[in-house]
Amino acid sequence: MTEKEKAAMGVLYDANHDPDLFRERLDAKCVCYAYNRTHPAAVEERTALIWKLFGKTGETFVIEPPFACDYGYNTEIGENFFVNHNCIILDGAKVTFGDHVFIGPHCGFYTAGHPLDAEQRNQGLEYAFPVTVGNNVWIGGHVVVLPGATIGDNCVIGAGSVVTKDIPAGMLAVGNPCRVLRPVTEADRDIQL
Repeated sequence: MTEKEKAAMGVLYDANHDPDLFRERLDAKCVCYAYNRTHPAAVEERTALIWKLFGKTGETFVIEPPFACDYGYNTEIGENFFVNHNCIILDGAKVTFGDHVFIGPHCGFYTAGHPLDAEQRNQGLEYAFPVTVGNNVWIGGHVVVLPGATIGDNCVIGAGSVVTKDIPAGMLAVGNPCRVLRPVTEADRDIQL
């Protein structure tokens, strides 16, 4: 079994010494490097680079540079996707974003984790669990989403939150660790900021 197959199964794998995974990460970093150096008005060039990088995209998306990811092919974005500056996606496993997802600056989506056992960690072993973000989700700035977490449809995740576990659909959730405060309701339409 290859290290890539192990990663897809969610078992410990060697991402640090496997030449195939190293090459794939290098390829993604080269595309990110090119993307981050495009002129702001070069929309078609930027779009083409993201199409080359990601496993799946919608037709309409904005990803503000700088942006970084590990592999790219494990990341899928839906329609009307927006991510602000300094997003990092560590996509050793699938990272899936639904339609109408808005992400603030300095956010991270991490599928990669490391063993608690120092001996395994020192061997370069890690694991990767998928991250899923539903439709119509707003994620505030400086949010971190950890391996295996799912954010349901119609959620709002407050700035600075660390999402360590699943957030059910339709919730306002904040904090470290991120916890549900309350449902998002019709009354929220009346809030004027």
